[in-house]
Amino acid sequence: MPAILRAPMSTWAWRATVHHVVSLPVAAVTLLVTATLLSLAATVVLAVPALALLVPATRAFTRLQQSHFRDLLGVEIPAARPDPSGTGMRRLWAEVRAGATWRQVGYHLVAPLITSVHAVIVVAAWSIGVAGTAVIAYSWALPERGLFGWSVRHPVTLAGLTLLGLGCLAAAPWVARALATVDVALARRLLGPSRVEELTRRVDSLTASREAVVDAADAERRRIERDLHDGTQQRLVSLAMNLGLARAKLADAPEPARRAIEEAHEEAKEALAELRAFIRGLHPAVLDDRGLDAALSGIAARAPLPVTVRSNLPHRCSATIEAVAYFVVSEALTNAARHAGATRAEVAAEHVDGRLRIAVTDDGRGGADPERGTGLRGLAQRVAAVDGTLRIDSPAGGPTVIVAELPCER
Repeated sequence: MPAILRAPMSTWAWRATVHHVVSLPVAAVTLLVTATLLSLAATVVLAVPALALLVPATRAFTRLQQSHFRDLLGVEIPAARPDPSGTGMRRLWAEVRAGATWRQVGYHLVAPLITSVHAVIVVAAWSIGVAGTAVIAYSWALPERGLFGWSVRHPVTLAGLTLLGLGCLAAAPWVARALATVDVALARRLLGPSRVEELTRRVDSLTASREAVVDAADAERRRIERDLHDGTQQRLVSLAMNLGLARAKLADAPEPARRAIEEAHEEAKEALAELRAFIRGLHPAVLDDRGLDAALSGIAARAPLPVTVRSNLPHRCSATIEAVAYFVVSEALTNAARHAGATRAEVAAEHVDGRLRIAVTDDGRGGADPERGTGLRGLAQRVAAVDGTLRIDSPAGGPTVIVAELPCER
């Protein structure tokens, strides 16, 4: 059966029709209440209580319209909810000033007018369709002469009325659907969030997702560090100790056997040292135990060049932020020793306006460029992942200054 013939019997056609019929009384009530509160708000004496009632009434009407569109048309209309801070009059004033509030108020004022027109059109289409299609059945009850003296009961007139009824009956579902689409578009425009609000929500959602990914990655690194520290490292320590005991006890063993034990002992110690360095690279345990201040002192003590540490950290940041700061300092000192030929370096850490500021300065040859190496580029990406900034000042001939600023709220 063609779609045009199935339409009058389809579920969506009747749901769209019921939508228009039901919308009329709902919109009338919202118009009456909204217009009354706005009129009272225009007076000096009743302005505050009227606005105090207008805001929650607008929210309630918006939720009613949301459920109406969802239940009858299967369309979800996300409401734009202002989220002002403060309490009492401060919060009320912020909500009154919010653009979302007045868009919703505008909808509850305009929608009844549009809904009335749509309801009349849809009801008329269905009524003319049903009446015209069945005109032959009740033609006997029609007057002999109609408007302009035409014979209503004439076969040609009845055939024309029947065709008109069939046409309206076939068109009524599509008219109802088209007008429902207009209603949905208007509701999305005025009840839903604006483009800026949608982008803001999207940015907030992406920021939260990114933070969750960064935190999850940091937690996974800490888990791997614990597993290696408590498992593999302990086995290597035990192996190195056993080989050391065997080396001491078998001093009079044949030369090939003694040399094999000595080589195995040295290899075990080197593997243990490499594993410890790898574990520190994943996530240094000192960060969790004693904080960033102690971790920076540990880096300076292990650095291959003299490092001065100046820190003023009255409170701790999150574990993720401290880990990023640690790796910034570690990578900067490694580059200073390996590539810049520096003879000394300085690390400064402090809190500035709710942010953790880390500055690493060395007296090397300079010329550090993130575009020419993966180390600094990786640092910039890691810092950016937590909404931080990384600035590198490294003119030819030095000195090199690397400054990282990371968010660090209490």
